[in-house]
Amino acid sequence: MCVSLILGSTSPAFATIRQIEESPGQMLYQSRQNLLDDMGNSWQTIAFKRTYPERSATVSLRLISLFSEVDLDHNQPLILTTSLGKTLSAKDISSTISKDKPPLGSVGEYDFNSVLSQLQAEIPVNLTLSTTNGESISLSVPSAVIKEWKKLIID
Repeated sequence: MCVSLILGSTSPAFATIRQIEESPGQMLYQSRQNLLDDMGNSWQTIAFKRTYPERSATVSLRLISLFSEVDLDHNQPLILTTSLGKTLSAKDISSTISKDKPPLGSVGEYDFNSVLSQLQAEIPVNLTLSTTNGESISLSVPSAVIKEWKKLIID
């Protein structure tokens, strides 16, 4: 039993939704997990919703490679494929991360406003990212993570 507690499992650690007041009336809600890609490399995923005083909101998904040998193609969308075969795409909005500098190759941010509402909490999803060398990177997202992401749009 001690060995299993020490070794743990390879499934992602699930956190609660974090809430941060960025300015009066402007809130940021975040869900963070670490996931592995198809090559075993670790990625931090941050799904977040930002609400503004006038009641508008944006929902985004940021993917950060925790290894440096990746150069994401920011001209390509993020492709989401459910385990039932449904395919969705999310526009790359990485240029909004920093207006002063071009986006890093190891960081991608995607418009999740309409995509997240189309996902079913019980159904796992595969994320496919395009790289500048024409290869793809895949990350499997378990249903528990999808459930947490969907909590962002319930408010």
